[in-house]
Amino acid sequence: MTTGIDAIAFDIAKIHLPVKTLAGARNIDPDKLEKGLGLIKMTLPDAHQDAVVFGANALTRLITDNTINPAEIARIYVGTESGIDSSKPIGSFLVSLMEQKFGHNTFAGCDTVDFTFACIGAVDALHNCLDFIRLNPGKKAIVVATDIAKYDLESTGEYTQGAGAIAMLVTESPRIIAFDNNWAVSTKGVFDFFKPYRALTKQQITNIEANEPWFDNLERVIEIHKDQPVFDGQYSNVCYTDRTREAYNSFKKLTNTTGSLYNTWEGIMMHLPYAYQGRRMFAELFALDADTPLLTGNEDPADYQNRVREISKSDDYKAFVAQKLQPAEEASSLIGNLYTGSVFMGFLSAIARYAETGRDATGKTIGFLAYGSGSKSKVFQGTLQQGWKAAAQNARLFENLAQSYAIDFEAYQKLHKKEQDFSILAPVNEWVLDTIEDTLPNLIGARYYKWVE
Repeated sequence: MTTGIDAIAFDIAKIHLPVKTLAGARNIDPDKLEKGLGLIKMTLPDAHQDAVVFGANALTRLITDNTINPAEIARIYVGTESGIDSSKPIGSFLVSLMEQKFGHNTFAGCDTVDFTFACIGAVDALHNCLDFIRLNPGKKAIVVATDIAKYDLESTGEYTQGAGAIAMLVTESPRIIAFDNNWAVSTKGVFDFFKPYRALTKQQITNIEANEPWFDNLERVIEIHKDQPVFDGQYSNVCYTDRTREAYNSFKKLTNTTGSLYNTWEGIMMHLPYAYQGRRMFAELFALDADTPLLTGNEDPADYQNRVREISKSDDYKAFVAQKLQPAEEASSLIGNLYTGSVFMGFLSAIARYAETGRDATGKTIGFLAYGSGSKSKVFQGTLQQGWKAAAQNARLFENLAQSYAIDFEAYQKLHKKEQDFSILAPVNEWVLDTIEDTLPNLIGARYYKWVE
């Protein structure tokens, strides 16, 4: 029995800031961002959108476009690092909204939970759902990856922002891609990127020394959560490279691969915080795991890094990138970082380009190198099935991305600071955040959504 992705749908924020506009406002050379990092557009959530909205839109399209019977869906597992509640998962919101759309109690028997491990959470959800399908042939599961990548204004991560969701139907005998049972993992607890609770004393806020009640907070210390992470970009790159290399080598052992592993893959899907991250990180593996290795790993550290940089600029590596990595990068250039959805959007981008260029990829193996800060990498592979081309064409990925609406820098700053109270684009045939309860004591903070025709 084979298991894998049978259908796929997505929802991407419909407004964007051109990276050239951001570069001009921040006095950055546009070529550094466009040619150096592969960034063209930075998608942003509108005033009526959050991670639930993106996930619900992608899920609704997946069910509707593939005429999936809700009664057949055994679980909806969500990968996200953009949760809106410390207790109630996004999955429970999605089940509730699907019942609004498809009927009362239509999802009452559906299991749901959120997976959180930075950008690898949806891969963990997929891994779990594949195991579930193997144990329960005939069942159907859905994985939703939904996130909003938001960074502080003027930070080094600002130009990598993005927003959207991917929804994938996981079944036996899948039409798009069937995954092998071998999964390699490398995990190490680090602080390369995280979203902590931050603390302020009441005195810092009110300038009053006494610990008086403040908006029903009796504690002397007020905890504040920000969507924006604390991160060290250079250290995160090191962690990304180390975990990926370790998992890659483990996968090679698991599969008893002799010779180059990556040469057995038609395409390579990597987590892309920015479009060219994968090609920058993979140069080391390209050198170490070539059929005739270009590095041994025993070189002097300085010489080793210099040699990796030289190899990354070689004609052989550029040709490798064009063949195996670039097709997955192209959507990222037009979207920005999707966190948990990044590696799967790369997959959709790749098969869309394969279909467009007439590439004969049926039966070919695709390698996945996923990463999540904190930190963990998983390496796995799958075989493209007969239905991949039809699915890629039906998704109309790049046609949809071409319709994105460009905003100016002033509108971007207002959205970022949450000073924009109304939507820039009127919602049509999509879910919206309708209200947040601020009066009823037992429902303070409850978020309500509705479908807009």
